[in-house]
Amino acid sequence: MGIRTRRARSHSKTHFVGFSLAGALGFIALLCVTLALSLGAVVSTWLEDLPDYTSADAFLVAEPTRVFDADGNEIVAYYLQNRRSVELDQISDYVKKGTIDTEDKRFYQHNGVDPEGIARAAVGQVFGGGEQGGGSTITQQLVRWTVLSDEQFENSLRRKVREAYIAIQMEKTYTKDQILSMYLNTIYYGNGAYGIEAASITYFNKSATDLTLNEAATLVGIPNSPTYYDPFVNYENCKSRRNLVLSRMLEAGDISQEEYDTTVAEEIPLNPGELTDSDSKYPYFTDYVRNLLLQDFSSDTIAQGGLKVYTTLDPDMQKAAEKAVKNRIEAANNDDVNGALVAIDNSNGYIVAMVGGTNYGNDAEAGQSTINLATSRNQTGSSFKAVVLMAALNEGMSPNTKINCPSTIQVTPTWAPSNIYKASYGVITLQRATAVSSNTGYVQVAEAIGMDKVADMAAKLGIDSPIEPGLSSALGTSPISPLEMAEAFSTIANGGVHRNPVAITRIEDRNGNVVYEHEDSSEQVVDSAIAADAIEVLKTVVTQGSATSVRSYFTHDQPIFGKTGTAENWSNLWFCGATPQISCAVWVGNPNASSKSVRYQGAVATTANTAIPIWGNFMDDALEGVERGDFPKSDHKAEYKPNNSWTFLATSKGSNSEKDDEERTEEEAPETNEPTTTTEPETPPEEETPARD
Repeated sequence: MGIRTRRARSHSKTHFVGFSLAGALGFIALLCVTLALSLGAVVSTWLEDLPDYTSADAFLVAEPTRVFDADGNEIVAYYLQNRRSVELDQISDYVKKGTIDTEDKRFYQHNGVDPEGIARAAVGQVFGGGEQGGGSTITQQLVRWTVLSDEQFENSLRRKVREAYIAIQMEKTYTKDQILSMYLNTIYYGNGAYGIEAASITYFNKSATDLTLNEAATLVGIPNSPTYYDPFVNYENCKSRRNLVLSRMLEAGDISQEEYDTTVAEEIPLNPGELTDSDSKYPYFTDYVRNLLLQDFSSDTIAQGGLKVYTTLDPDMQKAAEKAVKNRIEAANNDDVNGALVAIDNSNGYIVAMVGGTNYGNDAEAGQSTINLATSRNQTGSSFKAVVLMAALNEGMSPNTKINCPSTIQVTPTWAPSNIYKASYGVITLQRATAVSSNTGYVQVAEAIGMDKVADMAAKLGIDSPIEPGLSSALGTSPISPLEMAEAFSTIANGGVHRNPVAITRIEDRNGNVVYEHEDSSEQVVDSAIAADAIEVLKTVVTQGSATSVRSYFTHDQPIFGKTGTAENWSNLWFCGATPQISCAVWVGNPNASSKSVRYQGAVATTANTAIPIWGNFMDDALEGVERGDFPKSDHKAEYKPNNSWTFLATSKGSNSEKDDEERTEEEAPETNEPTTTTEPETPPEEETPARD
């Protein structure tokens, strides 16, 4: 073989070797590219259905709805989780530094994912040394517990990729301090406490801003394993973890050697506290507010949406209302008796006080109840005559129209209502029939104008409860709540201007944005002259009629109108009344037996020793130091039909003569000089069944 041939073969061998090496490297490169492209496609698929992480709300979990009274005092929090957020400057520096030193010491250097932390965690897994910490940053942990909470227990590459991606995006949107704040307000510290503030109260009964180094290090260590490090159950484990946190803080230079040595030698000063919504100062009112919220928000939003709800409740008036009801109910010496009160500011419709009972709770054997008697319906007795009066005046019946008011009147073959104690008043004016609360007179009034007109007037005044069409409803047999009665009397007090009762003035979301703000809305539902005349008539109930005793309790120089009410068998006792400033309805009865006679100190109770004192004592406190006001006047006189145009069941046509009508002048006001008569003595006779007042 010649040298040329040998060189050619040698060249072909080396060329083949070179070609084979290049091919292998090319193949590997191609494989890497293919794998990268494939992995990229997979990752792209993993990132397709990410939850919305662009809103701050995505990183906030359950936050209670907090409710405030009119003075801005928090009165309750509705919660799903034991949580309360605070600003970063309201958290102890020990907590902030200890958290970073323990969980993510390069927190202020990385962009959401820390390669050094991942490598350090991997080394710890391979060679031991679990105290080196995990590879997840604070940002990643926050993402896992909030945006990806549904996937937090999924130990997969897919979840970790999604978590890392969102963490990186999050760091482009929020500052490090914002992220740290969200983290500390979100993480779970065990024993139902979410966030550092709830944890501070749960374990040490203090705010997060007041935590000592010892307390802060204890809390910082718990989230790593809330059960294993629970100081109430595994005290020594918790103490060991606290010492680890302290060593990390010492290593980072955030505490001195002396602070470390002193704190390590200390015990954990546990002082359990509670952060719940079960200790409302005014449970009946806050339950009412919650029911209002449920009309516009889901229960989930209320329990964990972080709403701030500002209400109309006046704390001073509420205190006065609770005292007035409690003192009088306790004085009855009867565990079956309870009471309710609702007070409304006439100028704006605000509910300034609400008492739904005297013993809130779930222990029925102890006489407790969560039923709000302020919104519960009961027969109103003669207090409903104020509504009938308004309807009669509105239909053109003058206050001076005369009606025969015998002791008993046969209305139907099976129904013959009587006046209280079967008193016979003879022929008297509508005004006088109101003052003495004549049942026989008012049945005739209702029959003359029609019960449909009475029901229409009730709706105009704000009573939503149905009014039964029978004439007995004119005497208060249709159940109505104290809230509705207070609303109706407020409409009268306002000169026929109606406002819906208001409990909530403003609602803010968790970010402080106003999502609802009350705007005053009023409607003239009854002519102002009609309302003015009705007020004058109802004043005589206090000056000359069944509520004269109210002035024994209400001592201020304010005009009052009102109406007592006693349901059949003395079973429901009412006084509804108003001053120019406030309208108030009071009910007393037996909520467990609504038809049973109310007993006060061993005797049958009356409005004079139950509802009237409650109303008077409350109003006396509520209007202390308030200047005298006046009810609104009308700029015109009401026009009434001739008195003799009315036909009544038991009244002679001649009782209202044409001469009487001719003698009436435009300047004539409703009469106010009738002799004083009180229809409800302090102690009703035991031997007879009382008629309805």
